[in-house]
Amino acid sequence: MIKLLGLSALSVCLLTPFAAHANLEDYGVSSSANVGFVSEYSFRGIAQSNENPALQGGFDLEHDSGVYAGVWASNVNFNDGDEAHMEFDLYSGFTNSIRDFNYDVGFIYYAYPGADNSLNYDFWEGSVAVGYDFEAFSTSVSVNYSPEYFGDSGDAFYYAAAVGVPLPNDFTLGAHVGLQTIDDEAAFFGTSSPEGSYTDWSVSLGYTLSGFDLSLQYVDTDLDEPSECADGCDGRAIFGVSRSF
Repeated sequence: MIKLLGLSALSVCLLTPFAAHANLEDYGVSSSANVGFVSEYSFRGIAQSNENPALQGGFDLEHDSGVYAGVWASNVNFNDGDEAHMEFDLYSGFTNSIRDFNYDVGFIYYAYPGADNSLNYDFWEGSVAVGYDFEAFSTSVSVNYSPEYFGDSGDAFYYAAAVGVPLPNDFTLGAHVGLQTIDDEAAFFGTSSPEGSYTDWSVSLGYTLSGFDLSLQYVDTDLDEPSECADGCDGRAIFGVSRSF
């Protein structure tokens, strides 16, 4: 984990001087930033901001070779006695496309500064994703793996599939389904979940207006409150607005 965090930080550090002191294109490096607001921060179907609004943003660097690195942050509220207020993600990887086929292999480290170390919130994942653009719609499948998931809950896999459909007048329709398996569900939920796993899904409608990306999505899981999830895992609508630079 330390090596992974170091690699992500090193990637950002190596590429950032180019962004600050040189023309990025001269070195085959491109940069982008994003900032956004959501009515709730949901991660894999479970509320991360106690079902309250969240401000989010990130910065990315990518080389022509396909190597990329970035950082992303959001406020969080786990209703845990004010242990954690922020989430910072460091990630790096490699992405490429062959005609309409694309793939991505990467690592991501999730950090929650301020939270007591005994809570074991910080964790890392490896991910592999592949996708294909059929023009009329695009689809992707992915798998993430963590050897020690959030809250010291053991091995965890997340399998996901998504489809996006471009609509007239800059609208986009999306659908997503995911399966999260957790080795120690009692450590993660504080209660038992069905067979140590749960399913989440969402449908979304996106629209671009004057450079701003607007989204409205419905998110749900197969978890029952409060027997399997204390709060924030039932069906709800989430609105978001973001802009990339």
